[in-house]
Amino acid sequence: MCRTNRWIAAVLIGCFVSAASAQPADMVPDSEDVPSSLMTFFVTSEPIGDGGNLGGLAGADAHCQRLAAAVSAGHRTWRAYLSTQARSGQPAVDARDRIGDGPWYYPRAKLLDYLERRLDRSIYTAQIHGDTLEEAQRGSNMSKQFALTEKGDLVNGVGDPQPMRHDMLTGSTPDGRAFADDTDHTCNNWTSNDEGSAQVGHSDRIGHGNQSWNSSHATRGCSQEALVAAGGQGLFYCFAID
Repeated sequence: MCRTNRWIAAVLIGCFVSAASAQPADMVPDSEDVPSSLMTFFVTSEPIGDGGNLGGLAGADAHCQRLAAAVSAGHRTWRAYLSTQARSGQPAVDARDRIGDGPWYYPRAKLLDYLERRLDRSIYTAQIHGDTLEEAQRGSNMSKQFALTEKGDLVNGVGDPQPMRHDMLTGSTPDGRAFADDTDHTCNNWTSNDEGSAQVGHSDRIGHGNQSWNSSHATRGCSQEALVAAGGQGLFYCFAID
């Protein structure tokens, strides 16, 4: 590509991004890769390591923030895509309400397809959660190629070398909300590393017949060993809310 066309692409991208992230056009690089400082979505590259005990929502959010800061994206406010259930007088929290207004960009998107490779919210949360039959049939923009770590790496899924890492903790129903029954779907609201269970999605959208990125199956425990045995490590999705 000639430099002129590349400059035009950078300006167009800068104008679009500024509406979502207040990023000046002149800060969009004249290169093939958009830096991770512009990303607004990623999968955690490493777990907290204590099974389903994430330190609650606050601990999970802090983990997102810490990983983002390590790749120069700490200027944004990050939230974990996790639901919690109503317990002991505390209301439920829906993951879909924690993730801001988008649009969301994965790490290291190629410059020319930066405008296209995004997860929108005006389509936005309705489409990624399939709130209507039409949206569900259209399918979520979420894919294995989108669900990269903050370092821009793919997450091992079905057919990839072991260990499998595609289980993503969410505690959520397919529409991104908390479960309303009495069964534990959140490892006691992300404080248990022993008893309980967690609902997980698959970052590669393969397995269990439902191709769900956010609500595929339940784990058989909340220990780190139980999460690994189920096909994960205790990873989860992080979204920027600003």
